[in-house]
Order: sequence, then structure tokens, then C-alpha cells
Amino acid sequence: MAGPPLLVVLTGPSGAGKDSVLDELRRLPDRPYSFVITVTTRPRRPSERDGVDYHFVSKEQFQRLVGDGEMLEHAMVYGQEKGVPKDGVRKLLQSGRDAIMRTDNQGARYIKGIAPGTVTIFVAPPSDAELEKRLRTRGGDSEEQVAIRLQTARKEMTEAGEFDYTVVNDDLVEAAAEIERIIAEERARPGRKAIEIT
Repeated sequence: MAGPPLLVVLTGPSGAGKDSVLDELRRLPDRPYSFVITVTTRPRRPSERDGVDYHFVSKEQFQRLVGDGEMLEHAMVYGQEKGVPKDGVRKLLQSGRDAIMRTDNQGARYIKGIAPGTVTIFVAPPSDAELEKRLRTRGGDSEEQVAIRLQTARKEMTEAGEFDYTVVNDDLVEAAAEIERIIAEERARPGRKAIEIT
């Protein structure tokens, strides 16, 4: 790997398939990157694994991390708190491995603001109809929550141009391969500066 490790942030609307793309990347053997696990106060869905998909914590634990200044970024998302722990990012970058994470658009913009060398990748669904289908079939959300997520997702789709790259998640294998191509190009870019998380 040429130069210092990358900090890569996947963003995009709920239902675009950020988690599915991350799972596909995780399945690829012997890669020079690892994954930062987001902390959340929302209940775990049946298919999710604590410590793999998210760190599921109480509101009190979450607020303690925020109060101790240990969140790189955090926000209230659909009534539940989510955040990126600084320690996880630091450890990966210090180990020399690229750090990949996912967050919402606001979080990606904030991280890019404090660490301009961050590579931001907007993950988009192939169509509005597919976005709605994914939101309705994922389970665990009421009809009201689905409607709110859909309205928010449609607004977030208009923000794709604010990020470094856009990857359409129509086929998981191809989306993961495109993200790997982006990472390889960024790694090869001369003059990259190390990202520091304080």
C-alpha cells in the first residue's frame, strides 16, 4: 500500500444497501482494510449481530461516550442515536490498515470537514421504486417509520453530488468491486497526507 492508510466513509440514504455492501466487502479475503463499527441506541434487528453490524448500547452508555469526547461524529437518526467511536478509527489507522465506515450524509460531511483527506462514497439505489421496496421489506419498521425514511431518503438522494464518488448498488458484487477500484485509485494517488483523529 502506497502512502498512509485511507479513511473511507460510505454514505447514502436508508435503503440504499450500505450494510449489504459492507457485508460483501467483509467477505473478500486478505484485503488491506478493516471496518469501523458504529455505536447505536436503536434495538437490534433479528438479522443483526452485536459487535459486527453495530455496537448496541444503552442511551446512558452512548451519552457517556459523547460526554468523554470519544465520538468522531454522532447524531439522532430516526429517533435513535448513532455515532462513530474515535478509538476504533484510531486503532485501524495506526495499524496501517484502511478504515471503512458508514454514516448518514450529515455525518459524512462532518467527518470530511474535520479530516479533509477522507474519501466519501455515496451509495445509491438503482431507482426510487427499488428504494421503496427495500425500505418496506427490511422489517422492524412501522408504516409511519417507513414513510419517514422514504421521505428522508428521497431528500438525501439529491445530495449525492456533495460526495467524492457515487456507487449505484444494483448488484452487490459489482458495487463492492467498484468501491475496491475507488480505494485502489485513492491509495495510488501521490501526495496523500496521513489522517489524524484527535
